[in-house]
Amino acid sequence: MELRIRGDRAVLAGPGGPAAREIDPRSLAIGADLAEALHEWARVASAVQRENGESEAAAVVSQRGRQLAARVAAVMNTPVRYLDPVTEVETVVDPHPPEVTEPAISVTERLLGARASEDEPTPWLTGLTISLFVGAVIVVAMLALATTLAKETTGFLAIAASAVVTAGLTPSLWLARKLPIVRWVALGAGAGVAIAWIGVLVVSL
Repeated sequence: MELRIRGDRAVLAGPGGPAAREIDPRSLAIGADLAEALHEWARVASAVQRENGESEAAAVVSQRGRQLAARVAAVMNTPVRYLDPVTEVETVVDPHPPEVTEPAISVTERLLGARASEDEPTPWLTGLTISLFVGAVIVVAMLALATTLAKETTGFLAIAASAVVTAGLTPSLWLARKLPIVRWVALGAGAGVAIAWIGVLVVSL
């Protein structure tokens, strides 16, 4: 299918070159709005041609023609040859231009940052410092909880409370283990929980 201009009107022609049968867009199932837009564009393009229009006006006509050709191609689901009335250059407009797809990003990565690239250097000093600090906080907190419960109630309750804390932290630590922003926090928290359990058992038993 080809989009052309005849006089002040737009026409759509089938295969067959210049001798192909030309059809009024209104006779096709492309919608009244699109058909009217094609004829309006043809009238403007004809006026620009008659007046040897300025480059700015000619560029607008060319761009509008390509847009309308793309709409016709999408509606008819077929490639459309567009003969530019200004430059007389013929281009083919596909009905479905290739889409640029972005790599899928999980919800966790959107919230906490993308996974670290394999080529990125590992910030060992900063990361281990963060891990040591977080681990120390976890150890102190769990031992304080276990010691208080062991003294005020029983050792069994202290162990049970520590188990609840561990169970609550484990899923979050597992999900965060590969995220660059929080993986060092997860490492420190995991190590802190493991070390704290030694103290919990000593205090409670």
